[in-house]
Amino acid sequence: MGVLDKAVAVLAALEDGPMSLGELVAATGLARPTAHRLGVALEAHGLLRRDDDGRFALGLRLVALGQAASEGLALVEVARPALAALREETGESVQLYVRDGDARVCVASLESTHGLRTIVRVGAALPLDRGSAGRVLLGRPADLVQGWVESVGEREAGVASVSAPVVDHDGRVRAAVGVSGPIERTTRSPGRRYGPAVVRAARAVEEAAGLRPVSRPRGGGARCRAEVEEARRPDVQTRSPMTARLDGPA
Repeated sequence: MGVLDKAVAVLAALEDGPMSLGELVAATGLARPTAHRLGVALEAHGLLRRDDDGRFALGLRLVALGQAASEGLALVEVARPALAALREETGESVQLYVRDGDARVCVASLESTHGLRTIVRVGAALPLDRGSAGRVLLGRPADLVQGWVESVGEREAGVASVSAPVVDHDGRVRAAVGVSGPIERTTRSPGRRYGPAVVRAARAVEEAAGLRPVSRPRGGGARCRAEVEEARRPDVQTRSPMTARLDGPA
């Protein structure tokens, strides 16, 4: 049994309530020194705590982690219709990212139907300081003046992306909605091409998640389609369908 397995065994044993070290040893089958060492280490990370009697108990850090996990899953589910609509509008791959410490993690990914497209796997952890979605999640006001952030070849050569923030009632950036694709289709000004559509998708996610009041713009659907068709006019040469793929957004 590996160290991680032993740590999980300790956490699982405490689901039923606080335990003394002896009770923890009996419940897990671990050697007393091992159980004590793991208990102290988990306590240092906030995953365990001691009650008034000195017994080990589940730590409050687990409450925050559980809440974050449940909120993240809920956000993904309510975001899917807006992400699917954005892919349909732009014809490019669409992703939803959340921040995890010093990284951004892809929690939803819809691939373009083009042969040449960007591929981002769900669960992929990418840097915050490169790529439009990372810069959105950093939340620097200077980057978000236009409501969206674009990047061209920042993280992956030949790939461009545009991202917009999903913001809660308190103005905190909760996630980033992004579109990414090969530069030959997105051009070197992807924000001009897709920025408005990405912002609208982010607002739709906010509404679906209950992060902002539902708006009812007049003629919004027709205007959205018109803008996308304008953005997709054949002013750049595109490659014929092929099986090549780009492994990640800019």
